[in-house]
Amino acid sequence: MKYRLKEQPTKAGARAGFSAATAYRIEQDPRPPSQKKAPRERRRPDPLAGIFDAEIVPLLQSAPGIRPVAVLDEMLRRHPDLPCNVRRTLERRIRDWRALHGEDRDVMFRQVHEPGRLALSDFTEMDSLAVSVAGVALEHRLYHFRLACSGFEHAHVILGGESYVALAEGLQNALWALGGAPREHRSDSLSAAFRNLEPETRDDLTTRYEALCVHYGMQPTRNNRGIAHENGAIESPHGHLKSAVRDALLLRGSNDFVELEAYRRFIDEIVGRINARNGKRIEAERALLQPLPAQRTSDYEETRVYVTTTGGFVLRKVFYTVPSRLIGHRLRVRLYDDRLELFLGSTALMTLQRGRPGPNGKHGHVVNYRHIIHALRRKPMALLNLVYRDQIFPREAYRLTFDRLLEQLPERAACKTMVELLSLAHERNCEAQLAQALEQCLADGQLPDLEALRSRFEAKSASLPQANVQLASLRDYEALLDLETEVAA
Repeated sequence: MKYRLKEQPTKAGARAGFSAATAYRIEQDPRPPSQKKAPRERRRPDPLAGIFDAEIVPLLQSAPGIRPVAVLDEMLRRHPDLPCNVRRTLERRIRDWRALHGEDRDVMFRQVHEPGRLALSDFTEMDSLAVSVAGVALEHRLYHFRLACSGFEHAHVILGGESYVALAEGLQNALWALGGAPREHRSDSLSAAFRNLEPETRDDLTTRYEALCVHYGMQPTRNNRGIAHENGAIESPHGHLKSAVRDALLLRGSNDFVELEAYRRFIDEIVGRINARNGKRIEAERALLQPLPAQRTSDYEETRVYVTTTGGFVLRKVFYTVPSRLIGHRLRVRLYDDRLELFLGSTALMTLQRGRPGPNGKHGHVVNYRHIIHALRRKPMALLNLVYRDQIFPREAYRLTFDRLLEQLPERAACKTMVELLSLAHERNCEAQLAQALEQCLADGQLPDLEALRSRFEAKSASLPQANVQLASLRDYEALLDLETEVAA
């Protein structure tokens, strides 16, 4: 067309590499071929022509949130002769109608995250991954912490609910691993942090959570209740973290862990790899964080319990056993998410694994047979109808052995034999080895031979080595005295 401004069609076409016929055709119609193509017309009758405007549009106007599949079911009910393969056509037609005439939709506003300003916390369920510890399904969730700007993450395994103790422990672990504190900490409407009394109430922080944020110089905030996408900087990484854990479990080849600490280390390794990918951004933001205080604040609940004559105490609908010498004493208990620390006055006594109530509000039991075995030996028949009988057995082999004893022996003999077996495991410190011996007896269909087991695990007296001492002659000492006299002279 540039040559055509000065030349005839044949010369301009020749210069451009066209034939004369093409040059005259372009002269008559300068449109490109893509614009000359006729629009595609319908090749078959429209199955929705008679009902879309008359029936479907009024339905969409009266119920804006209705799904297209529900509209299809209703149309098939009204018009049985409507073809079943019209679903995709109906969905496209409804989508186009809503784009032109539908309601306004919510808009997500992307935010600029200032370094060192915002961190977010939330809990996420992990039961779908079917993780187990020592063959027992682990019901747990993860506390998830994340910096909105650099993407630093921290995860902590939580065995209980979304309590203040779990929030405080996980948050402080994250801050000390990060090496600084942001200026603002955001969460959703956690009951551990907010009382959630009224939507209009702003100052509804729990006292402990407010003190925790003050200790680290953070301003506590939250998103609007029921609007999770406002915390998108933590909600979306939930899914990425779960996917990373799921992939790592598949690569590992097993969802079972020997102990809980092994699973915690497994989670830490995954989160560490995620942080390594964002290492440069994390280091840049770490320089803008607030310095940490001199020490952590309390991340536990403290209460007092009374040790009853049952050899233990009840706390949060869970019965815990302690050594019987503590009966009648009041103990100070620090309650963590996964453990209890016991104090008598200011003296630390022991740490117990934290238990959880059973289903339907039933009381739970955390029992250590070593605490009560001395008393049970004096009253072996108490084992028969003991409330926490199943929990007293340290391993599954002991429980199965007691069931076998009850089947083949009188109740008194069965209880006495079982108590002696537990006493043997305690006194000889052979709980695991004795469990293996009991498993072998069960496999052979035999009852355990108590005397043989006592001989097998009998404590062997240590033999003292023979020491031959040769006394020096007194003449040697006289020689030393003579030497000292010569030196003095």
